[in-house]
Amino acid sequence: MEKFYKQLIENNREWVRSKTENDPEFFSRLANGQKPPLLWIGCADSRVPANEVIGAQPGEVFVHRNIANMVVHSDMNMLSVLDFAVNALEIQHVIVCGHYGCGGVKAAMDNRSIGLIDNWIRHIKDVYRFHHKELDVIQDDKERFNRFVELNVIEQVHDLAKTSIVQNAWNKGQNLMLHGWVYDVKDGLVKDLNISLKNNKSLAEVYQLEF
Repeated sequence: MEKFYKQLIENNREWVRSKTENDPEFFSRLANGQKPPLLWIGCADSRVPANEVIGAQPGEVFVHRNIANMVVHSDMNMLSVLDFAVNALEIQHVIVCGHYGCGGVKAAMDNRSIGLIDNWIRHIKDVYRFHHKELDVIQDDKERFNRFVELNVIEQVHDLAKTSIVQNAWNKGQNLMLHGWVYDVKDGLVKDLNISLKNNKSLAEVYQLEF
């Protein structure tokens, strides 16, 4: 355990050396502030590192991660990140990225109690309830699981659009687009789910806020 911990420190030193050898001003530029064009809302799974998946450098992606890449309207952590990204950093894109094989989504397909996390997973179960007619007719378990992952991402994109933060930005004419992706751990490729929202017109009228 101690060896592993010490290796982390050494890895950091090596990373700094490699960065400064190629670009001596790299860290001094970062110290001046950040202006990333993208907010990434992803799963906390250790196999899905946001920057590496899209080949981004430090300073290029603002990141929020939780179990199963959820956008829960009462989650003050997520809302605080979103508010800062949209209103302070003025990001132009938000990507919700799920991944095939997601443990949180898998747990939502089961009835076993895990513990405290059951309360978080309940939000994912709601997605299944919304789409149970499509999911229940899929006979192959893996195929149903994969489709559930995709539908979960699509629902989170719509939930982003329903937030007052995003709708207020659109109302002010801010250039802001929401996207849904799924990452495949097996080959490292992302799948664009072809859901890109730039205004609230795709939402049911009851969700369209007036300012």
